[in-house]
Amino acid sequence: MASFQLRDYQRDAVSATLKHFRKTNDSAVIVLPTGSGKSLVIAELARLAKRNILVLTHVKELVEQNHQKFESYGSTAGIYSAGLKQKNTQHQVTFASIQSAARNLQDFAQSYSLIIIDECHRVNIEDKDKDEKNSNQYQQIITQLTKVNPEVKLLGLTATPYRLGLGWIYRTHYRGFVRSEDKRPFEHCIFELPLRNLIKREFLTPPHLIDATIEHYDFSSLSPNSRGEYSLSDTNHYLNKNPRVTQGIIEQVIELANDRQGIMIFAATVEHAEEVLSYLPDSESALIIGATNNQERGSLIRDFKEKRIKYLVNVSVLTTGFDAPHVDMIAILRPTQSVSLYQQIIGRGLRLSPGKKDCLVIDYTGNDFDLYQPEVGEKKPNSQAKPVQVICPSCEFSNIFWGITDDDGYLVEHYGRRCQGMIEDHQCDYRFVFKECGNCGGENDIAARKCLHCSEVLVDPDDMLKKALQLTDAKVLRCSGVSLKESDKRLKVIYHDEEGAELSEKFDLDNFNQRTRFNQLFAKRLAINLSTKENITITSVPQALAVAEYFPYPDFVIARKQKYYWRIKDRIFNYQGQYRKANTLR
Repeated sequence: MASFQLRDYQRDAVSATLKHFRKTNDSAVIVLPTGSGKSLVIAELARLAKRNILVLTHVKELVEQNHQKFESYGSTAGIYSAGLKQKNTQHQVTFASIQSAARNLQDFAQSYSLIIIDECHRVNIEDKDKDEKNSNQYQQIITQLTKVNPEVKLLGLTATPYRLGLGWIYRTHYRGFVRSEDKRPFEHCIFELPLRNLIKREFLTPPHLIDATIEHYDFSSLSPNSRGEYSLSDTNHYLNKNPRVTQGIIEQVIELANDRQGIMIFAATVEHAEEVLSYLPDSESALIIGATNNQERGSLIRDFKEKRIKYLVNVSVLTTGFDAPHVDMIAILRPTQSVSLYQQIIGRGLRLSPGKKDCLVIDYTGNDFDLYQPEVGEKKPNSQAKPVQVICPSCEFSNIFWGITDDDGYLVEHYGRRCQGMIEDHQCDYRFVFKECGNCGGENDIAARKCLHCSEVLVDPDDMLKKALQLTDAKVLRCSGVSLKESDKRLKVIYHDEEGAELSEKFDLDNFNQRTRFNQLFAKRLAINLSTKENITITSVPQALAVAEYFPYPDFVIARKQKYYWRIKDRIFNYQGQYRKANTLR
């Protein structure tokens, strides 16, 4: 019987789980890097359980691996997986493939106390609130087990707790910040360990990332879909035009692999993978794709693990659930905008193995991700954006948002909306950008359709602009700046567009109603520009002129024609719609 001694962080993850579920049934996530031993955490939780547990994952290799780790404790568990030719739910602990379980819901009519999902980032956020008939496979089994036991608990484990285009898979983090204001499959992240920590403590092999020094692909002309992946036909078309690039890359891979044990090559398409294989040594190389039958696939993986094969080429099938610790070189020949996929790929080479000092990683596609700061949680707004730290002026929480910095590293702008900090048991209500309610003046997220404070329907900026552009007596100014001046003892605010046109309005700051309206429009936004946590109230023209340099201006100003002048009706701040903003080319 094998015996495993849990590492301290694995014991901490188990303790965090027990502590969490003793006080609440809210779903939870544990985040541990690839190669950190998630299967041992699962095994220990299953060993400690007093009632039935179901462990789900998406590939038979992980079902088998998790099952073996648990039985190494001397216990017996069932396997429910068509791919492993077993369908047994008679034991207290069952390890199942999600495909087999979802197709046979009637076999899971007993009461379970805990559902554990390995690689839980695969749970589909979009389907969480759909009806049972249309929901995804994970939601189907969760719904089934909840019917039998409404108190069943849900725990997920993953190295990458996010999905490209959808964001984080949980809402709040135990360190006191909020990942999402929207519903997510999991409520809380209860334990997380950074990759750098495990490498520093020598629990994982250090990756040695180098740039391709000779040939490389330029996929910048291709457009990814919402999942960060590229059209197979477009990718093949590009690769077919550059066969010499692929040959040059593989020649370099072979040269660098001279003193390496196991090399994994991640190709873009099946056609591309077959071309890659044609340049590799026949007797030392193999290819695995989605169409490879289970028997052949198992045989090739065994040959690779036993080092009879040195080069293993694959297309989208060995990014998770594949454990070959001797892998010490990764060649990435496929493009992606999915940070989690990039991290999973490199994770194949980070497990410890005798005689292994590091894992050489060469990216021939220019994916340009930071392995140690892999995710912000929102889609990257443009190619210049990078993760930046932004301190909340209200609660002083250090947010990580996408942002732009200058050549010296100073922050120019960021794309964060709301502070992610937690104050006691609720999210900090400070908003860096917001949509103001015309009815009550309340601040709302810029994508909100109804006011959070008074439930008034918020006018869609695109509808507002479209309507104004259709009116002959309306003027829309694409604002690129603002200037302030004193005029007849009032404050004159002049809005400028890209071509020198202007619109203006005056505020009598001695008049209570006008002063209140002025501060509703500008004071909070002015405080953000000044990076101050103090509430600002402008009460005089000199006070306003003193901060003119930091004065906020809208993206669009809409005015209606009066008899002798243009009267400003609306100002659109923080615009995110389809119309071009000032100084933006599109």
